[in-house]
Amino acid sequence: MKTILVDAVNTFVIQNSGIFHAMQDMLDAYPNKKIILTNANDAQMDEFGLRNLPYELFTQKHEPEKTDPSYFKTLLTEFNLDKDDVVYFEHNEEAVKSATSVGISAYHYDKEKRDLEALKSFLDKNL
Repeated sequence: MKTILVDAVNTFVIQNSGIFHAMQDMLDAYPNKKIILTNANDAQMDEFGLRNLPYELFTQKHEPEKTDPSYFKTLLTEFNLDKDDVVYFEHNEEAVKSATSVGISAYHYDKEKRDLEALKSFLDKNL
């Protein structure tokens, strides 16, 4: 069963609002493991409200950024996953390109539109 990689800030967690509960409800309908991905360092974990989330969190604290393919290579190694074992959605187009460059099926999530139907369609097709 594939793991769902979830972008943290501006996707799953809305700054100054907390968890996007409609997204969480949608994700909870899938039995798949979820991992939240961020670049946040220790100070930003508090600033962006990334403590006590419902899913495991992965960060490399900006060393490197998600826009660097080595971020995703390290993630896969640390979780003993293959590129075909995961799907990913993210609001930053450069991070999406970075993930796809290592073979991860990734989706650009528009943080302004918050189109959960399109996101669900991507997940249904790729899980």
